[in-house]
Amino acid sequence: MKDIILKIKGMHCESCSTRLAKVLNNQDGVEEAKVSLEKAEANIKYDESIININQLKEAVEDAGFEAE
Repeated sequence: MKDIILKIKGMHCESCSTRLAKVLNNQDGVEEAKVSLEKAEANIKYDESIININQLKEAVEDAGFEAE
């Protein structure tokens, strides 16, 4: 398992962060994703043999946000 923190742009409310956490947690290979509206970041624990950083960023962007 690997941990990554992605900076997230475009979240405006608690429902944004809740929706993004749900999207990330539903990705194959993601063990746990916690999204903080206050810190504007997503802390993701994932299996790099199943999903990679670019796929995680793509999932964030598909949800309507920007990942750095």
